[in-house]
Amino acid sequence: METRERPNRLHAELLAAGSWSTRHGVARLAMNRARKQGDLQARLFSDRSTRDDPFPLYTRIRDRAPIVRGSFLAATAHHRIAEAALRSDAFGVVSDPDALPPAARWVMTRPQRTIGPVTPPSMLAVDPPVHTRYRRLVSRVFTARAMASLRGRVGELADELLDRVDPETDLISNYASMLPVTIIAEILGVPADMRAQFVTWGSTAAPVLDIGLSYREYRRVDHAIRALNDWMSGHFARLRSDPGDDLISRLIHDDNDLDENELLAIAGLLLAAGFETTVNLIGNGAALLMSHRDQLDGLEWSNAVEEILRYESPVQNTARRALRDTEVAGVPVRKGTFLSILIGGANRDPAVFDDPERFDVHRANAREHLAFSSGVHYCLGASLARIEGEEALRRLFERYPDVRPAGPARRRPTRTLRGYDELPVRLT
Repeated sequence: METRERPNRLHAELLAAGSWSTRHGVARLAMNRARKQGDLQARLFSDRSTRDDPFPLYTRIRDRAPIVRGSFLAATAHHRIAEAALRSDAFGVVSDPDALPPAARWVMTRPQRTIGPVTPPSMLAVDPPVHTRYRRLVSRVFTARAMASLRGRVGELADELLDRVDPETDLISNYASMLPVTIIAEILGVPADMRAQFVTWGSTAAPVLDIGLSYREYRRVDHAIRALNDWMSGHFARLRSDPGDDLISRLIHDDNDLDENELLAIAGLLLAAGFETTVNLIGNGAALLMSHRDQLDGLEWSNAVEEILRYESPVQNTARRALRDTEVAGVPVRKGTFLSILIGGANRDPAVFDDPERFDVHRANAREHLAFSSGVHYCLGASLARIEGEEALRRLFERYPDVRPAGPARRRPTRTLRGYDELPVRLT
């Protein structure tokens, strides 16, 4: 038994090392070298001092050029460039295996690999027509009308959670995380007793969206995603024999011809996207409103949520690869260029938003933000995230108008996802 397991374990370790080197190791070396040479983009992704407050660096990048070409990659913090690139069919997602060198492509296509949100067949990592097929299967559940019908359940759950919290509590672990994970778990047919575990897996795996992870951090992320994959595979088996009234049951039984990896990719992405962005939205919103208490009077909650999304975008950046020589808003881009789209910077572009560094819940054009991306990869759960943000924040501040910080908050150690790990508050 041991002689059989040892080669398998060695093979898995070699595959993990190869995967880390392809996705992070080479990039880590390149970024560190470029940062020492003064490359702004490399500094943004590798300098610890820019993690908690990247906005001054976004401004420097925006002021330098519409697209800043560095030794590591190109980047833009201009709203019009970002939106045009996200909408253009001349750009594709970076994780396309066909765009990788042969050795990297081999790692990415091994059957033993982890099925995560940034590797094919995840919707984040494939372009049309494959992306179109997956999105069509899922979008029938995430229609605006269907999501609006969930508002009552979201409000009911928010009240239930607020009923149980202590007068002094961590708002992230006891409220902001549990609301969205419960809703998305119900959509996916996940048992109630697994939801706390999903929060743990989600927070551990969140750095997967960053680039240049250390090998130790990559392995920690990989283990969390593998654990989720293993549980989901068992969940699929249960739903095959005993289906419920949930999205995964429908995907399994509606003759969609999805293989196991495709099911894992869809379920994992929906769980991560349905939880990760919204917990950041709620946490960021609570922190902003506590520090701008004068804006609570007479605010319109839907517009307040749009301003929170603009000012503290839960997803700060994404990336695209030029599929051909093209132009973006008049700026030439060569085929093969990797373009980092700095969403957090685009959402503070003074060409679109007056006085963009000011948080203003009454901002008339707040909804012009790119927090949910744009184009074919526009966030499928945007309607649900908005509803959850509105209901969670409105009910929190209506029930506890004097809610205030009860200690230092702790930011998440991620760069792509912007939010809080801990937000201690005193409710009364």
